[in-house]
Amino acid sequence: MIRVMLVDDHAVVREGYRRLLELQGDMQVVAEAGDGAQALQYWRELEVDLVVVDLALPGLGGLELIGRLRQRDAEVRLLAFSMHRDPVWAAQALRAGALGYVTKSSPPQELIQGVRQVSQGRRVISADIAGEVAALLLQPQPPAAHGLSPREFEVMRALVAGRSPQDIAQALALSVKTVHNLHYQVKAKLGTSSDFELARLAWQNGWTGG
Repeated sequence: MIRVMLVDDHAVVREGYRRLLELQGDMQVVAEAGDGAQALQYWRELEVDLVVVDLALPGLGGLELIGRLRQRDAEVRLLAFSMHRDPVWAAQALRAGALGYVTKSSPPQELIQGVRQVSQGRRVISADIAGEVAALLLQPQPPAAHGLSPREFEVMRALVAGRSPQDIAQALALSVKTVHNLHYQVKAKLGTSSDFELARLAWQNGWTGG
């Protein structure tokens, strides 16, 4: 039996996924979390084989959550589940520590197979973006956002969403000074000289949301 934790901030969505997975007979949803902090708590308290993580979470973002779970247990099985088809999102999730990435627009069977594959330690990318992800990873000069670390990517998204450095620091358990340093690094890596340029670049490329 594969013991699964679902992490998504929409209860109705989690209920749908729970029913889908538990119909399979070899999967049991042992926990549902609406945010990253709750997911970390459940991870400490429960025996979980695999975590399905939505990337658009309030507070502690999905990429940061993936990274923290990976730090706590190098063998943790993580499957990112996102509305975004942009291969940059998949690359960031894999870099953070996920073994798989499935888009929410995929057929239900792809999520089921993704859970089974990742639970066995195999990497999986949903068919609708697999080719784009492979092409991205093979590019000699990939998109600039691919050069950001998962934490830098999360901070960039939070800044573009209008969150203050103090709010970001609290959500990610960082110092305000660290957030300011990451802010500077993000702008330097993306070649933007102002927050306006940063926001415009992020919106144009679909790096916001989750």
